[in-house]
Amino acid sequence: MDDNVRELVLGLVAAAITAAAGWFARTSVWRRKLHRQQRFFGLPANSGCLLVVNHDPATDEAAVARNDVFALLELSALVKDCGARMEVVAHDAARRGFGEHTEFCLGGPGSNQRTAAHMEMLLPGVAVNTDAEPGPDRGAFSVGGEHYRMEKGRVEYALLARVTGASPPAGTRGERGDGEAVRPVFLICGQRSLTNQAAARYLARHQVRLARRHGHGGDFCLLLRVVNSRAYGPDVVELMADVTREATAAPTR
Repeated sequence: MDDNVRELVLGLVAAAITAAAGWFARTSVWRRKLHRQQRFFGLPANSGCLLVVNHDPATDEAAVARNDVFALLELSALVKDCGARMEVVAHDAARRGFGEHTEFCLGGPGSNQRTAAHMEMLLPGVAVNTDAEPGPDRGAFSVGGEHYRMEKGRVEYALLARVTGASPPAGTRGERGDGEAVRPVFLICGQRSLTNQAAARYLARHQVRLARRHGHGGDFCLLLRVVNSRAYGPDVVELMADVTREATAAPTR
């Protein structure tokens, strides 16, 4: 074997080793990112979850608002990324407990009975005006002594919460009594369907930041502000406040 052939072979071997090392590094990074995402959403590969769908309060029929459909697409993409399975259930048909499967509840208590039940049990410090008649307080949020009215098309609000309702003993955080992980409930509660979509999109875009700030097993409740939806749709969303402490505390009588 002359020198030219030897150099060619050595170059090919070096290129192959470099390519293999690069592939391994990228795969390792991707796997770590996927594992963190699965932990945050409580969605190991091949696990199941529920997407609890609200109804359109503008109609008496079993219909889903257009923007709520878009929100469901945002959520289903998250589930698919985790390699999990989803079951779409109507809000008045999801009669089961929580904690065994991750659950995404879409819509406020006025359009989703399941959300109303979860908020009563897990977020007792939050009140939502569900009056059917038009008025300045319709859809308004009350939390921590503050009142948040909707100005349609200008300033609107949504609550984004990750709650488990678990109070495990020391050393078993995020586990049930049988040692299994407690799966979270994600509540996406907007003042109207467009703000539901905005909150679902915020969750998808900021999942890494949320996991870093609140931990993979931590509960949180965030108040989001949707700005000028008439011009920007669901895209311009600001974090108004972290209201976890106020939302999870029992209201004062």
